[in-house]
Amino acid sequence: MIIAVDGRSGAGKTTLALELAALLRRHHSVSLFHLEDIYPGWDGLSDGVERYVSTVLTPLAQGRPAHWTPWDWDSGTWTAADDAGSRTTAVADVVLVEGVGAAHAAARELLDVVVWVDAPAPQRRRRALERDGDAYTPFWDRWAAQEDVLFAAGDVAAAADIVVDGSRGVADVPERLLSALSGLPALETLLAPELARRRGLQFCAERVAAYPPAPALFAALYGASTDAVWLDSSIAEQARTGLAGMGLAGTGTVGADQAGRSRFSIMADASGSFGRTATHDGGTTTVVSGQVTARIRGPFFRWLDTAWGRRAVRAPGHYPGDFTLGWLGWLGYELKSETGGAATETGAPAPSSPGPPPTAALLFAGRAVVVDHQEKCLFLLTLAEANHPASAEEAALWVQDVRAALAALPRENQDPPGPPAPAPAFTLRDGEARYKTMIAASRTEIREGNSYEVCLTTQLEAGTPQRLDAWDCYRALRRRSPAPFAAFLRFGGTAVCSTSPERFLRIDAAGLMRAEPIKGTRRRDPDPAVDAALKADLAISVKDRAENVMIVDLLRNDLSHSAVPGTVTVPRLCEIESYATVHQLVSTIEAQLAPGSSRAEALAAAFPAGSMTGAPKISTMAILDGLEAGPRGIYSGGIGYFSLNAAMDLSVTIRTLVLQDTADAGTHLSLGVGGAITADSDDEAEWQEIQAKAYGVLSTLGSEFPG
Repeated sequence: MIIAVDGRSGAGKTTLALELAALLRRHHSVSLFHLEDIYPGWDGLSDGVERYVSTVLTPLAQGRPAHWTPWDWDSGTWTAADDAGSRTTAVADVVLVEGVGAAHAAARELLDVVVWVDAPAPQRRRRALERDGDAYTPFWDRWAAQEDVLFAAGDVAAAADIVVDGSRGVADVPERLLSALSGLPALETLLAPELARRRGLQFCAERVAAYPPAPALFAALYGASTDAVWLDSSIAEQARTGLAGMGLAGTGTVGADQAGRSRFSIMADASGSFGRTATHDGGTTTVVSGQVTARIRGPFFRWLDTAWGRRAVRAPGHYPGDFTLGWLGWLGYELKSETGGAATETGAPAPSSPGPPPTAALLFAGRAVVVDHQEKCLFLLTLAEANHPASAEEAALWVQDVRAALAALPRENQDPPGPPAPAPAFTLRDGEARYKTMIAASRTEIREGNSYEVCLTTQLEAGTPQRLDAWDCYRALRRRSPAPFAAFLRFGGTAVCSTSPERFLRIDAAGLMRAEPIKGTRRRDPDPAVDAALKADLAISVKDRAENVMIVDLLRNDLSHSAVPGTVTVPRLCEIESYATVHQLVSTIEAQLAPGSSRAEALAAAFPAGSMTGAPKISTMAILDGLEAGPRGIYSGGIGYFSLNAAMDLSVTIRTLVLQDTADAGTHLSLGVGGAITADSDDEAEWQEIQAKAYGVLSTLGSEFPG
């Protein structure tokens, strides 16, 4: 494998290549070639790159040793081309080629991996002159001009597989760079020993006898984190806070199964030596680890299988949770293009819009806090590399910091936030007339046999001239609409505030798969008699039951692709669960994952959730593409975790507000809503249903449904 380390002078390429070679030599033979040995003088950059491609890179790419003559910088001539002066770069497991132009356009087709090291010009100049002293000073500008000409022929940074930010030096980069290289498909087989070392991990779960207010805990630990996730079983706090002030006190029900889904909450960010983030867009997954950014080109679910799909740790016996650190975040609906659906045309964003968020965004947590709502305690989860004292020390220091933060927290929640003021004014992507036209078109498709059920959606959008505090919005939402799969996610300038009641898919460490679709919704009412009547109406509704059963049948099929034959069951069908603002009809489908099956492929077979598409899934997604006016984005996808013990748990992204910072210091808000259309759907009832589903979020913000 030939790896090029390119970048402009003074970026840190040579240091990085030397240290990377030392790391690789633990398990591989390595040859290292420096382009500065073949540049013919201070005006010879272009000629040197041409000679490098023809005399060094071409034979190496063909599996032959490269024989070349070095330039003597002291005498300003080529070294004598005899036995004493000739040099050889041997064929090896890994060949590192380093220097300005190592990944030039003419060289790129001969390379397996390109690493680009970047740094601002003033820093590069200072480093280069400190390294080479007075010998380089008169030539810096001449050489920089040649670099400008060379790189004008092609943007190496844009084409690179890995980009290193060298603005702070490269002292801490080599280990992270090696980890990034081992995550590239081209090097996965070669760097198997490095991958095995990455999986030699020690997982620790330390129990702490504390149960502080969850918002205060998250704010103290992760309030300043650029990327952070809180998977929040907020409904578990009903017993602590009640539903006072909602007009529904005493009317919420949390059945045994709901309580089981709501035992744990997870808080984490991307800090520490293990921390990194991954975003997917346009067929490329971008993984950022400190100063190192890797681009893995290819399907998201293929990357996920490599990054997550194998068990790396086991939970100790005293820890009851299924999350043992790993990836957390969102998967957007448009990943359907990898699972049988078509790519969605996004179009150019409006001038005031920040543009669509990433199709998927995950952070890797090497440490996290798990709240056990049943036992009223915390578990502090940490990861360390085996036989790596510095890693263990980092984990121990983090535990100390968390314990110190806990000691300073209040025992009770204080000063709950109110709605933002003024209330955002939402517009609807599809007004009443168009939405009802879409309903009629859906019924036509059903009558013609192209679908049984079409899960039609639209979006509400708003913009505010001032920046809204997403954290305040989420705290108000979780107080107003507690849910088993609530979540607050912050990835840079995008925040996700979800109060989802619906599980999409769970696969536990032993391979038990469980989906829990919701189809059938009624609003809650403060009047107990009216509320009971609404619940009773849902229980006897033939139409709502038909919606639910069709999705159950679809999910039975989805899970069967990866299941042990005969293990697909439906232990719960069309049961009512009641939440703060709605009653819902919920079912449960289970199956056992077949031994040797890919967990990422099992997820892909079920994605997106059938309750958000309709049935049959593929043809119905095509119908939706023709009806809906734009992409769904984060809405209709999944939010949750992918754990190092190979477990995963995702909610369906509904009842979810997405906030994005805009360039003019404002905020763009979006809220997806929808409903299932069947042959006997009533236009007005469906229109009322999407208003009921939007009510929990809109009322919290003080906003009205656009009329």
